This record gives sequence, C-alpha cells and structure tokens, in this order.
Amino acid sequence: MNGNQKVGQLNSGSLLNGPPTPPRFAGNVALRDGLAEALERADAAMSVRERITEFPSSARIPAKNFELYIVRNFLTLEECAALIAVIDANRIPSPVVSDDPIPAYRTSETCYLYPASPIVATIEARLDRLTGIDPVQGELLQGQRYAVGQEFKPHHDFFDTNQSYWQEQVAIGGQRTWTAMAFLNEPAAGGRTNFPSSDILIAPKPGNLLIWNNMDELGSPNQLSLHQGMPVELGLKYVLTKWYRERRWGS
Repeated sequence: MNGNQKVGQLNSGSLLNGPPTPPRFAGNVALRDGLAEALERADAAMSVRERITEFPSSARIPAKNFELYIVRNFLTLEECAALIAVIDANRIPSPVVSDDPIPAYRTSETCYLYPASPIVATIEARLDRLTGIDPVQGELLQGQRYAVGQEFKPHHDFFDTNQSYWQEQVAIGGQRTWTAMAFLNEPAAGGRTNFPSSDILIAPKPGNLLIWNNMDELGSPNQLSLHQGMPVELGLKYVLTKWYRERRWGS
C-alpha cells in the first residue's frame, strides 16, 4: 500500500582541476534533504542491526536483499496470555493508512496498548533494549486479532510518498523504518506470515518476535519488504506490532 522513493547521488570534482563539480541536486533543496534523511536512516540501521544480532536467541533469516530477523521466546507465555486478554477486551476494526482504502484488504481487529499498563511498559522497555531506537520514535504498541478467514493482504509498512496522506505522516514522524511483530499464540490452522519476495513463510509460535527493516541499504523504502498476514483457517490468531519512525512520532 506504500510506494518508493528515488535517491540522488553526489558528484564531486578534483580540487587539482578547479572547484568541485556541483552536486546534481544543487538548488533542489527537497532532493538534497531527502538524500540526507536517507543516509541518516542507513546509518541508524547499522546500529539497530548490531543490537539485534547481539540480543539473546536472535538470528537473521536469509531473505532476498531484505533484513529480516527472528528473536525466539522474546515474550513469555504468561505475557502472551495477558496481552491476549487485553486485546479481546478492547479490540476495534483495524485501520488502513491510504488515500483510498480497499475493502477487505485488512480484516483483523486492533487494540491500542498504552504504556500506562505495567505489562505494556515492560515490553516497550524490552523492545527499546533490542533495537536501541529512541523510544520517542516508536508508534503506540498495537495488538491484532484475526478470526477465521481474516487476513492482511500483501502490503508494505513504509508509506507511499506519492499519496496525499504522506504530508500528514511527514508532520508526525515521517517514514516507518523498522517493524517488530510478535506472535502471541498459534492458531489451529493458517495465519502464517508470508514474505513473497523471498519465498519465506513463517508459522506463528507464541513468544517469537519478527523484526525487519523497511528500508534498503541506502535508507530508501525497500520494495522487497512486501509481506502478508495469510488467512486464519481454524481458530484465532493474535499478534503484537510496533512500528518505528525516522523521527519523533506524534504531533
């Protein structure tokens, strides 16, 4: 549901042959600033990557030009059960960020989880330790519930900068960089997470966390981060989701 950005490249001349050649984006402030932000995201990704690989029970999943990690037993079974109870008590239809939302594209229910709750604060702190990302860049933690037949069709978590909603997102933190998603239970059938660009299917296992980089090595939106919450075939599926922005999140 989101798009791609183009990043310019710098040209530099030799001081021995006269003044440096002006960059191709000279005079184009928007393109210059866009490149600077992309490079900052790329630098930040290095730090996050190092922290994830050092975290206990973490491993990188081989994916095609795309950073995807799993952290096993990131949540305890007791934490999973407590979060499921909160989600069941407070769920609403899941929203979609788009200029023209497609019906039945995302059919789950969502529960917003506030850090005033002790268990939410504990998990937020653990995610902060895992990623090293400034907590102010994190969106509100969310829980999702999928019943039989419910799904989230193939999509990207980064925002389409060509859609009009992008201007609103710029003002409240900019691009989504990293996604963290934890499984809270295992449905009786279905509900796997699919990364079609890499032919990777991951079955839900309570407590396991997936975390991926929505940006490429240059800090621009990575089309290969396409993913899908496949339909639940039997039972219920619960997940926990956290999105991080490039800047402070919120107005």
